[in-house]
Amino acid sequence: MIDLRTYKSKLDRGVPRWKEGLWLTAQFLFFALPYPLPSAFRVWILRRFGAKIGCKVVIRSGVRVSFPWRLTVGDYSWIGEDVSILSLDHVTIGANCCVSQRAFLCTGSHRFDRSGFDLVTKPIRIHDGVWVAAQVFVAPGIEIGANSMCIAGSVVLDDVPAGCIVQGNPAVIRSRRDASCSSVDRNSEDTSLPPRGV
Repeated sequence: MIDLRTYKSKLDRGVPRWKEGLWLTAQFLFFALPYPLPSAFRVWILRRFGAKIGCKVVIRSGVRVSFPWRLTVGDYSWIGEDVSILSLDHVTIGANCCVSQRAFLCTGSHRFDRSGFDLVTKPIRIHDGVWVAAQVFVAPGIEIGANSMCIAGSVVLDDVPAGCIVQGNPAVIRSRRDASCSSVDRNSEDTSLPPRGV
């Protein structure tokens, strides 16, 4: 039985609180408000806070990034309106990727099987040429292989091999053209991940 009185966050925020406070202010002023700001300005702001952003990256309004110092985005990638990146752990997005509107990249969850509801974080890695379509949820610890696609509204709870398409809730992997898309078994004895409730 969960007893939230015993919960203790062990999250390493990565920077001093004052810097996190500056980021929250900048995020509100330059990302949350629907000003017609150029994407290059948002990229510049993210870089000032430690994000590693490649060239010609497009960042639309409404994008939310918890900790930009844990974000890497490759060249020519697009991040659409209202995308949420919960970067409690590292989030890596490759080159020529598209993360569409209201997608949610989530690196944190909790241990439902522990009374203290322990926080668990796992990095997300999206390889080159991936399309994460609108309103897709990507769970902690997921790796999406190059040139794969997550169809709109999918809930991605398992790794996606390169050259595959996933869709549904939970997302089902199928072949893209002649690619081999054998599913990766993530249900092995990895006790560092919470049960699939995410």
